[in-house]
Amino acid sequence: MVTYRNLRQDETLDPYDIVEALTGRKLPRPSSSLPSRSRPTSEGYDDLSDIRASAQAKQEGPKPDPQPEDLSVGCINPFALAENMVGHKIDRHSVTAVHVLQDTLQTDYEELFDMKHHSVLYAGLKLNEKECKAERLEEGEMKILNEKDLVTPDLSRLSKLGDLEEVGMKEIGNLRIKRAGIMNNKLHLILHANDVARTVCNREVTRTMNDFCLPFRREEREKESFTPPNSSWRDARDVLIMRNMRRSLVSEYNTHFDFRTRSREFHDMREFGHMRKFDDPIQGAMGNSWFVAALFSVFWSDPAMINRNTNLHHHMMRIDFEDHENRFRVKFHDKGGRNNNKTDTVEVDYNVPVNNSSEDFVYCRSSDGLAIWPSLYEKAFAKWIRGGNGDQPNKLDHSYYEEDFVDITEIYQGDPVKAMAQINGREPEYYFTSRHSANDLIGLVRMCSVNRRTICPMVAFTYATGRGMYRGCNLVANHAYSVLGWSSVGQGEKQYIIIRNPWGVTEPQGLTSYGGVLTRVEPEYWHPASLCDREGVMAIEVGAFKEYFACLGVTK
Repeated sequence: MVTYRNLRQDETLDPYDIVEALTGRKLPRPSSSLPSRSRPTSEGYDDLSDIRASAQAKQEGPKPDPQPEDLSVGCINPFALAENMVGHKIDRHSVTAVHVLQDTLQTDYEELFDMKHHSVLYAGLKLNEKECKAERLEEGEMKILNEKDLVTPDLSRLSKLGDLEEVGMKEIGNLRIKRAGIMNNKLHLILHANDVARTVCNREVTRTMNDFCLPFRREEREKESFTPPNSSWRDARDVLIMRNMRRSLVSEYNTHFDFRTRSREFHDMREFGHMRKFDDPIQGAMGNSWFVAALFSVFWSDPAMINRNTNLHHHMMRIDFEDHENRFRVKFHDKGGRNNNKTDTVEVDYNVPVNNSSEDFVYCRSSDGLAIWPSLYEKAFAKWIRGGNGDQPNKLDHSYYEEDFVDITEIYQGDPVKAMAQINGREPEYYFTSRHSANDLIGLVRMCSVNRRTICPMVAFTYATGRGMYRGCNLVANHAYSVLGWSSVGQGEKQYIIIRNPWGVTEPQGLTSYGGVLTRVEPEYWHPASLCDREGVMAIEVGAFKEYFACLGVTK
């Protein structure tokens, strides 16, 4: 239904506003156009963009760019990795999480999210500075650090700058200064220690980090049966049942001591429709943001494409059924290149890696912790690609009834646009932002949306590095995001693209800031936000989107 704002007697409909609302593009206006104070704002015509008018038949939007031969998009989720390393949950809403990440990952927070700093979040990848993109490292290029490698020199006896040479810091005059300041006539310097104090990076990681995030197995025993550190393969349904039981016990305890309050809260939640199950996929402790973002994009635009039948009810009731029914089935489609195989339906059991301390899934999980299909999709995809490139024979073992400990880390980097096509069987289209205008990009999102929500799966990924742009976990270099739709409500002529970080995290306000980005999107601003877990959901102005993001992709 199209609605129009009531006009004053001295106002008239501006045809430019109508056409811009229909096409999602700005039009050049002649000088004879109505003055701005007499033109109605385009805000009242946003719904017109959902109508396939005849004008769109002549203007199909931008043409897709050629499909790239090889993409290595992916950034490790620092929160999931740190939580698995320390064995307990981190309060992601607190600023103190920054200190936990810095200490656990041995890297300053502002240097974690850009490949130019050689961050450990890009373990297994290297920066191609000429083309500003990430490339895979071979196993021989990676080094496993031990305790001896990370030992630092004794600095307690230093009394003057010249003493730094005695601990191995040569050519002091050439040391790079990270930060400098004067306070109370004292000069405070933070210098880069170079090779004197080694730390983890994209090429050098500890064995624990390697075993969590990378498929580089140095021993034959590790290659035969992959299990992450401090983890066990457990039936995801049993983990979920125990988790629900603990939550129920806590809920009953609270209800017993505060029945009136708890009952009123429960009634209010039901009345306002907040009793929802947010099973949005959240990335785990490796760099497969490309796959998790693609999985959520397909789920968001067409939930019926995703198999979420996990036989949980039968399992809870302990109902016996045939062995072949005790499997999770997913169909993936051949789209060529790396991380691919021939079109096939893959079956996996329900065992996934679970951290022994936190009892949380090591890798992909749902945002509410009450669904297991994201974990099973990730495992099934890793099993599907084990045959290698699409032009090689399929090496999948079709003995589906054998226990299968799939090395999930084999999908630590890849192509998010192609991944959507591998999930839903459609054709991928790539639109590199350097080749298209900001108006073309927002127009493409609007053409693929109904009621401001995408009906065709869309993803976007950032550049591998930037001019100081990527300094926090809201916008991350070489990282894939789901594109959920668009908005212009309350923003005048500004138009925003709605994106979701697969980490499911939005930074606390004031920690970092980005021009043109609205964090923590709420339903009051963008109504479809009420249909998903809003952590990690942001609105980015289309001009900023073109600056931060390298490519926008869609499957049709």
